[in-house]
Amino acid sequence: MKLPERITIAEVGPRDGLQNLPDSVPTEIKLTLIEKLIAAGIKNIELTAFVHPKAIPRLADSADVASAITEKYRGDASLLFYALVPNVRGAENAARCGINTISVVISVSEAHNRANVNRTVAESIAGLKDITGAFPDMNVRLDAATAFGCPFEGDIPFERVLSLIDKGAALGVREAVLCDTIGIADPMRTEALIALVRSEFPELKFAVHLHDTRGTGLANSLVAMQCGITEFETSIGGLGGCPFAPGAAGNTATEDLWNMTERMGVNTGLAGEKLFEALDFVRDHIKGDLASRMCKVNAAACRP
Repeated sequence: MKLPERITIAEVGPRDGLQNLPDSVPTEIKLTLIEKLIAAGIKNIELTAFVHPKAIPRLADSADVASAITEKYRGDASLLFYALVPNVRGAENAARCGINTISVVISVSEAHNRANVNRTVAESIAGLKDITGAFPDMNVRLDAATAFGCPFEGDIPFERVLSLIDKGAALGVREAVLCDTIGIADPMRTEALIALVRSEFPELKFAVHLHDTRGTGLANSLVAMQCGITEFETSIGGLGGCPFAPGAAGNTATEDLWNMTERMGVNTGLAGEKLFEALDFVRDHIKGDLASRMCKVNAAACRP
């Protein structure tokens, strides 16, 4: 089995994991969770999303969360804090809070893009152009949502994924994230799409964001590793789900991916004991459906 020696686990729990909960999480709880994730060795963390609070009220404190963390860890080059933004105003707010890496989400699906950001895909691409033009020094990542399938349109032709990435690359994007927004991907489709985009865009860096709605998150992650992907966006406890994608469940759980890769000898750089301290904190302080396998197993037998 051909596997990388090391992968990067990028934690999206503070954003994707909390955005769709039934109740808001206090800012101090969010900050403590982020601190525990850092203590566990996670270096890449999506802190929040700079969106209108009416759209996602659970992230209304985005400026407070981002400012507190970026100020505390200013100068630590080993850490990468990033945020999701839908438009230029979001990018401006992120920059104001010390964020210099942003994710711009554009759905491959027209129907989902309208539901998610109330724009056509073409309008979102124009917005991406505005962002890269206004912030030439900002590291802009393109999150290709519904790349594997859409709750409204079903299967998405690969040609549309390639077209979106091509338009992003023409605007200066050098990183793209293939997002299985509703957890509909299977290992064969995952392998085919990753092989195609890496062949068509060898100059770009690719990551994956895989939901576990149908229980295939780890299987798809393993295939992605075998295809050369080394960065995986996951969420502590398996929390998450898109508010604008009916049927979308949680993300692949951070601790589940850690467990699988560590047992296979793939280094993540994470400290298992500290990671489970963060998981226990989520269980005790955040009201959400923890979908991960590792949060349900016998602690004495399976935890570090």
